[in-house]
Amino acid sequence: MEVPDIGSDEERVARVDEYGFERPAGNDTEGLVSDYQAVLSRRAIKWRKLLQSSRLQRSLKVKRYIRKGIPNEYRSLIWMTVSGAQGQMENNPTYYKKLLEMEEDPKLVESIRTDINRTFPDNVQFRRTTNPSFLQPLFNVLVAYGNHNKTIGYCQGMNFIAGYLLIVTKDEEKSFWLLDSLIKKIVPDFYSPTMIGLKTDQEVLGHLVRLKVPAVAELMEQHSVMWTLVVSRWFICLFIDILPVETVLRIWDCLFYEGSKITFRVALTLIKYHQASILEANNFPAICEKFKQITRGPMVQDCHGFMKKIFTEPGRLPLTVITKLREISGAQLDDQS
Repeated sequence: MEVPDIGSDEERVARVDEYGFERPAGNDTEGLVSDYQAVLSRRAIKWRKLLQSSRLQRSLKVKRYIRKGIPNEYRSLIWMTVSGAQGQMENNPTYYKKLLEMEEDPKLVESIRTDINRTFPDNVQFRRTTNPSFLQPLFNVLVAYGNHNKTIGYCQGMNFIAGYLLIVTKDEEKSFWLLDSLIKKIVPDFYSPTMIGLKTDQEVLGHLVRLKVPAVAELMEQHSVMWTLVVSRWFICLFIDILPVETVLRIWDCLFYEGSKITFRVALTLIKYHQASILEANNFPAICEKFKQITRGPMVQDCHGFMKKIFTEPGRLPLTVITKLREISGAQLDDQS
């Protein structure tokens, strides 16, 4: 891959990570990265043995391995397998190609082209000057999905989701099938015209905060801060550009295996861990600023430590509770409309 000139060879190595993202000057996370690489090296040995010994199937052992992190060399394989995307691709070997050969929908194409150049401006792999560039594969994935799902077509935010999938798989057909699996199973109706799934899950988070962190819920109500104002980007982009890249990928490891309740675990962990800081806010703008601040700093940069927290900090979070809260929130939203 030809990387655009961004300085000397030494600067380039220091400033561009393994995913193509430019690290900010003066980045002080090298120690964390080094420690995490040691963790990944140990995990890679365990994953190699697991994959050599048997066919990957759902089990407590696999769940435990995924929670502890998937080394990047196995991430594409694991995501494709546990999400069901691999099976879909194998059962429909020519489907993706046919989607790209369909008659062009000018409105769909225009919407995608408008967003395509705004996708990860800080990533060298999404620049036209890079060869090969991910821009054309990203365009293809989004057009194919728009042709595949006419109800959704294209919605802002999907470019970032598909972009992350391309970074991991480096394969547009695999990225298409993962995008389909993710939208169908993990964020249903997030990108529909009404975005009812997104609205519902934001309300569900509000209910969960009342149960788990009541003081923060009370503060939000006292100052009339709607949850959509502070967490909509968390949900619609699944923490892309909110949390550090490696932390997002670790969250997605679990999302593909355990489903959307992981999103609530992440959100609740951020809120509960930073409860004291949030409660310092005494007006509407200060609360909104606090919700930006809690997504930064050492806690989220230490992806391994953060992932341990999401399974302890919020306490028990049964899927039955989330399902019930979705029913209640959905009914409330129906009444309001």
